[in-house]
Amino acid sequence: MLMKLLLTSDGLTNPSIENALEKLVGKPRQDIKIAFIPNAAFPEDEDKHQSRDWLADDLYRIKEFCGFIDVISLTDLSREQIRDRLEYCNVIFIGGGNSFYLSYCMKTSGLFEILPELLESRVYAGISAGSMVATDNLRTTSQAIKNTTAFYNKEYAEFGPDGMSSAETAKLVDFVVRPHFNSFTFPNVQGDFLAKIANDVNIPLYAIDNNSAVMVDGEAIQIVGEGEYKVFNV
Repeated sequence: MLMKLLLTSDGLTNPSIENALEKLVGKPRQDIKIAFIPNAAFPEDEDKHQSRDWLADDLYRIKEFCGFIDVISLTDLSREQIRDRLEYCNVIFIGGGNSFYLSYCMKTSGLFEILPELLESRVYAGISAGSMVATDNLRTTSQAIKNTTAFYNKEYAEFGPDGMSSAETAKLVDFVVRPHFNSFTFPNVQGDFLAKIANDVNIPLYAIDNNSAVMVDGEAIQIVGEGEYKVFNV
């Protein structure tokens, strides 16, 4: 099935990424309805009082872009309610945070199962974890990068909160992405280090910074945005 996706590192951070999303939807932005799923941001990190100001920024930029925004929690609604609210929108936008907790929420809510049908007529957009969970695997997550050995055993599925962690992905595309390329916040996300990860996954790897995104329109794949990126295995 041919799908439309916009996989970002940091959301709608510049006009080029905004224009790409508008093009994928095929409607003026003021007519676009977006369903935003924030669950990846909910679990506690190492610093349990860490600010979620970045989540507020993500939501604000989406609000300024579109004509309608709904916020949908996968852990508070039934599968039928989730489907109904997603069907009303043009874009399913999944936010950033903990990829393994997000995977758990998508799995237990049934979103992985209903997503392909929904995307027959809708655009998938992701921010960081929301982008990675759409791809072939989670090998490029920060947790997997820091724990290379654990990635290859059963502990791989436990990089999220205890009892609420999954390594399943939607497999909407046959490549992986690594957000926050060349970011000071993620010192390992640099070209030389990612080359080793690329050799490991042995499929295309798109490393994108906070001003870049991977746009998928059917069989066409291109980098959009106004920042830096690096592509491996292509």
